[in-house]
Amino acid sequence: MKSNWAAFAAAEPALAGTVEGRFGAFTHHVLATLRKDGSPRTTGIEVRFLHGELWLGMMPGSLKALDLRRDPRFALQANPGPGTEMAGGDVRVAGRAVEVRDPQERARYTEEVNPPDPDAFHLFRAELTEVVRTYIEDEKYLAVQLWKPGVPLRTSRRT
Repeated sequence: MKSNWAAFAAAEPALAGTVEGRFGAFTHHVLATLRKDGSPRTTGIEVRFLHGELWLGMMPGSLKALDLRRDPRFALQANPGPGTEMAGGDVRVAGRAVEVRDPQERARYTEEVNPPDPDAFHLFRAELTEVVRTYIEDEKYLAVQLWKPGVPLRTSRRT
């Protein structure tokens, strides 16, 4: 089962707000894709939350875009930031990237984002398969929140 960002945010608004906050705290994050031989590739990326979607925009011909065209599975991790604080915890999103080629949808995105060349970039929207947040709770527990489409949010704690 898969879900877009709006469906996730409707199902779990508090977690969605925390995740958006973590991604919004920094510009650059880490995207993991699969190379042609199946090995992982990690690269930097900027992400946007617009119009109920999580968007991944990439330079034309970038290896990560070519990876996603071949195999749309991805994992995305928010930049943890400097130091050891990680306010809001560590957040990760996994799913499938769907390339957007529709000119109207691309125009709507470029109106908000203003990419360097609005005619030359790859644009993908994320279909979520899971969202994970790991954080310290009450200064004594390692808490992990896991959301998957169609499944209630699950939180586990370890001391």
